[in-house]
Amino acid sequence: MAKTATKSVKKPAAKAAAKPAAKVAAKPAAKAAAKPAAKAKAKPAKKPGVKLSMLKPSVNNMTVRVFARAAGLGADETDAWGHTRSPEFTARNPSHLTPMIEDKGLPRGVLWESCAIMQYLANKHGLEKFYPKAPAKRAMIDSAMFYLVGTLYPYVARATYPFLGFPQYAGEVGHSDAHPDKKSEAQKAAMAAIAEPLEVFHSFFRDGKPFIGGKSPSIADIRLAATLEFLAVIDYPLPKWAKEYMAAIEKALGKAYSEPAGDVRGYIAHVKSQARA
Repeated sequence: MAKTATKSVKKPAAKAAAKPAAKVAAKPAAKAAAKPAAKAKAKPAKKPGVKLSMLKPSVNNMTVRVFARAAGLGADETDAWGHTRSPEFTARNPSHLTPMIEDKGLPRGVLWESCAIMQYLANKHGLEKFYPKAPAKRAMIDSAMFYLVGTLYPYVARATYPFLGFPQYAGEVGHSDAHPDKKSEAQKAAMAAIAEPLEVFHSFFRDGKPFIGGKSPSIADIRLAATLEFLAVIDYPLPKWAKEYMAAIEKALGKAYSEPAGDVRGYIAHVKSQARA
């Protein structure tokens, strides 16, 4: 009788002790396994880097440098100063122009022209914040960039390149053997012409909005702000709205804008100091 009593007491005790212990041990193990899985899912996928050949003093190059940073593309930059006419460079890029990106997905492997580069990268990575997909909104961004490249920038180049030490385009008075007075007249005419397209950007493309892109800077805004940086070399009297606009873009984009802009501004400061010496 004693043995039977002992067995009946021990078995329930063992089961009762084992069950809670198993439950307690299982719960932390399940939680520990679940936490790392949740964290792994939360990590955003990194955008691939952009291989970019550029010239630091150029606002055209600054445009893509700013965009790549602002878009989080992590550009792998190569300073092409003095190498754009080399056989190696022109074999890939017969135009010898910068900025230039390299991408295996491109038909010829490379792409130049700042606006085309930004459009391509925005399309490839779905960056609608900078380049909206809606046809009407996109058309305004495109129009602003093409108007800048075709109208405003030629005036800016004619007005600033002689001071910057950049070669003028073939066919321009500044590139010819014309008398210095003629070159000076052409430069002053270009400076005077800048005011009209500037006002078009203000009254038409912005139309009361903070930026051409609306509430945040678009690729057209990056291109315009970078272009206006060159006007500092001739102490061009920018209208108040343009100064505020440039400051707003730099504030919105932070280091993505200020770091490449610093290279352009540094070059301009050097040029002006040399002129005073």
